[in-house]
Amino acid sequence: MLKDLVIPFNLFSNMKLLVLVEAIVLLTLWIVLPSQIFPSPLEILSAWNQMALQDGLLPELLKSISTIWKAILYSTLISFGIAYLATAAIFKPVAGWLTALRFLGFAGITFMFTIWTSSGSELKLWLLTFGMSVFLLTNALSMINSIPQDQIDYAKTLNLSGWKITYELAIRDRLDEAMELIRQNVAMGWVMLSMVEGLVRSEGGIGDLLLNQNKHLHLSAVFAIQITILIYGLTQDWLLQRLRLIICPYTKYTAQKA
Repeated sequence: MLKDLVIPFNLFSNMKLLVLVEAIVLLTLWIVLPSQIFPSPLEILSAWNQMALQDGLLPELLKSISTIWKAILYSTLISFGIAYLATAAIFKPVAGWLTALRFLGFAGITFMFTIWTSSGSELKLWLLTFGMSVFLLTNALSMINSIPQDQIDYAKTLNLSGWKITYELAIRDRLDEAMELIRQNVAMGWVMLSMVEGLVRSEGGIGDLLLNQNKHLHLSAVFAIQITILIYGLTQDWLLQRLRLIICPYTKYTAQKA
């Protein structure tokens, strides 16, 4: 049994038990071993309670959740809209140029978005939307480019028009892949959120609170905020997975078959 644990790609019969044992071991080491970097669980719990009661942790989290869900909506519409248009030759170069923008840092483009927006909340939203859109567009184009040519040729033999082929092959047949890309992009959005909220401090948010605590080296508070984000992120990720299975139930059977 122990040999099965160290052989790559070897199936282990009781993975849930393994996860539980490793989690208990790590938690025990965290509690028992002294560390100047990692606060104890009790210190983190105490810091979380203080921030929730006095520093507005939960209202700031709600602000961030509102911002990121708006950014998810806008980035999804923008990215997949451009990607589906790029199935026509005239739009392909434009889509390719836009994907190159993913190499731009927020520090160098903030002044442009400041001019285009009228408030701090809009600035924060559109910076985040920009950051999420360029990466989602890159992945969406890769998804569409992976459509086998024989499927496109077969669709043409059925006398389907160009945009009908786009609907059938790029949109309908790959809806489950698109939802998976969105789920991954949401996780990336949370990574970007702290940076964006750090640039637009006037609007608050969980990122602003995190940077304030980090600036004063309140490590217990920093860990408390990070764990709060992690718990919400994992819950959100699970809900998006469930939504994908509800909308595309065949995904579960495909995964089991694989």
